[in-house]
Amino acid sequence: MSQGGFRSRSKGAKVPSTKRSNPQHQGRGKQGKGQRRASQYSKRGGFLRSVDTPRAVAFEALRRVSDEGAYANLALPALIKEAKLKGRDAAFATELTYGTLRNQGIVDAVIDHLAAQGIDSISPEVLDAMRLGVYQLLFTRVEAHAAVDTSVNIVAERGREQAKGFVNGVLRQVARTSPEQWIERLSPATPLAALAFQHAHPAWIARSFAQALELDPTLLSQDDAKELADALEADSERPGVHLVARPGEITAEELALVSGGEQGQYSPYAVKLPGGDPGAIEAVQQGMAAVQDEGSQLIANALVEAPVEGRDTGKWLDLCAGPGGKAALIGSLAQIDQATVDAVEVSKHRAGLVRGAVEGLPVEVHTADGREFGTPGSYDRVLVDAPCSGLGALRRRPEARWRKAERDIDELHPLQLALLRRALELTREGGVVVYSTCSPDIRETRRIVDTVVQEGAAVELDAKALVPSMSNTGSAASVQMWPHRHGTDAMFFAVLRKPVGASR
Repeated sequence: MSQGGFRSRSKGAKVPSTKRSNPQHQGRGKQGKGQRRASQYSKRGGFLRSVDTPRAVAFEALRRVSDEGAYANLALPALIKEAKLKGRDAAFATELTYGTLRNQGIVDAVIDHLAAQGIDSISPEVLDAMRLGVYQLLFTRVEAHAAVDTSVNIVAERGREQAKGFVNGVLRQVARTSPEQWIERLSPATPLAALAFQHAHPAWIARSFAQALELDPTLLSQDDAKELADALEADSERPGVHLVARPGEITAEELALVSGGEQGQYSPYAVKLPGGDPGAIEAVQQGMAAVQDEGSQLIANALVEAPVEGRDTGKWLDLCAGPGGKAALIGSLAQIDQATVDAVEVSKHRAGLVRGAVEGLPVEVHTADGREFGTPGSYDRVLVDAPCSGLGALRRRPEARWRKAERDIDELHPLQLALLRRALELTREGGVVVYSTCSPDIRETRRIVDTVVQEGAAVELDAKALVPSMSNTGSAASVQMWPHRHGTDAMFFAVLRKPVGASR
């Protein structure tokens, strides 16, 4: 079972039992040390008054995700700031929000099992209050009466008095059965679907991961099942913070010393932080470093290090540049090599983010559709960091796994292929294209690459040679990274060379 990471129950522990009481007269759950009433802090009176501030903030975040389609990693920090939560209170609100969203598949299955008319009969705000309670009962050491009572108080304050008895009854039934028993009772019959459920993922994503890991999803051996379980579990863990040392400004060794971090294992520019606020680091404030996953750094560096045939004229292109992290690293390396970079981004807003990221570097930003940009044969090096499903970065957006649908991948396929074909057209003969995605799904990775190779538009090079210290990246010439193997997001990249005569 996926654990939340804050006061999590150790393996085999039981949910505390609860005594029956009249739900109309239940008191509030205990407030944690330092927790304060939400109503004291809301600038617009939007927080609940009947529960402690962290739970009020968590509930409001869940509502914004459910009602407005908000991203939790954007909505929650704003709410925490508004409520002036600090320390353990902020951590508790974060755990409740992210944990509830991440484990929604399990939580909803339990609620659906206990609700006589099914989960679809429950109003959205009542359902979010129940999710918050069930998550605490199954995945934390919060006392059962506190989890139950606060959810009941939430629905009452939201004007759902008639739902109090229903919420109380369902949550008390949840508390009477151990988490392990719920998992066993509700797990699907097939091994892959059961693993997906137990690790809080839709079955189609577990199948996608299995295929990318080169496992047979229809026949999982014990070792294969463990590998897939490790991948799914790592996909639910909070990612560490990685910094990139800007080449020419500061070295990774120097950045590690001033930040208190340690140098990355694979990227020559990476530093891993033990925790804290990266924005408080002076090197970040001065623009000498930035937050960037080590996998992204490897992809940007691969573009610059990939071998071209003939002289590199110093004309490089980032065809899908937003929000600008890779463009900034490529631009820093271009400045050292006296090269220039064109960075293309179709979104006006994201193009603005790119401009901010590359300020002072030899990078020109263009707001344009990459499929229609440029003159054929103009560039020595082209990066296509293609729009994708984002399955490789699910751990950064806890709600994303339940929002995405498998049809999204099929809809993206034509765009990804068109961008890669255009990149090869824009590349001179003997030049290189790096195709990358933040998704391990083979429909977005190998199938796209194999298509252009089979068309004769490109020759695939050994991408593994550009990350020699990284092993276990798949059997193909491309590189597939994984959180559980490498500590990066599940990023993919392949290196392609445009052969002589391909333009004819």
